[in-house]
Amino acid sequence: MNISDRPIGIFDSGVGGITVFKEIKKLLPGENIIYFGDTKHNPYGSKSKDAVTRLSTENVRFLLGKKVKYIVVACNTASALSLPFLKKIFSVPMSGVIEAGAKAALEITKNKKIGVIGTRATIESGAYLKALLKLDPKLKIKSLACPLFVPLVEEGWAGSKIAELTALEYLKIFMEFKADTLVLGCTHYPFLKPVIGKILKKTGLIDSAAETAKAVRKELEQKSLLRNNTAKPAYAFYVTDGPARFKKVGSSFLGYNIGPVKLIEME
Repeated sequence: MNISDRPIGIFDSGVGGITVFKEIKKLLPGENIIYFGDTKHNPYGSKSKDAVTRLSTENVRFLLGKKVKYIVVACNTASALSLPFLKKIFSVPMSGVIEAGAKAALEITKNKKIGVIGTRATIESGAYLKALLKLDPKLKIKSLACPLFVPLVEEGWAGSKIAELTALEYLKIFMEFKADTLVLGCTHYPFLKPVIGKILKKTGLIDSAAETAKAVRKELEQKSLLRNNTAKPAYAFYVTDGPARFKKVGSSFLGYNIGPVKLIEME
């Protein structure tokens, strides 16, 4: 197989990376894509750096076994804690989602007050804080871990009353802070956009998926890895647990049946 015909690999701790899959598919409609969700070990956001790095390393090895040409670390926690290590030990080109989200937030904010929500591990890593202040040291940033959001999305409850009440409790500090921009620092959180937007009506919501897709296209262009084959692209989905639940939530978000979701065994 010509290397440019090989698929793009995307991995996440669960269904959240479907938001990134959607944007890459939209921006690069000719590309083959393999999606891997480590649903057995979800959520990553409550795990240690060592655990997340070990799991992320196994995820990359799985995707390399599928002969991918590029890997997108669609999990914010894995991007924050493991991406530098992954880039050091693997030669396959790869990118995360943190810098893309920070760049998008800077482009939108008017009052320089940016909120960031994410998993505990992502927030405690300070990855978004560092990325944002590197772009503009004058920014005022308030960060908050929202650990209940991921299980709500994984259970398919993103539009429920429970999700709304949970979001209201988490997000009131950003109303007090007067943030005009909120970074959804977890790929699961865009599933909650309608609920979050209802609470923070005047706040711009940033998910890094679209910016990540742009970064992927740019790097594939630079490395002459864009697929030129006119044959219909193929998409494959793999998970480590709960394929039926993944299919239901993923299909609901994308608005079409994603087809078979294959279960694989990983320790």
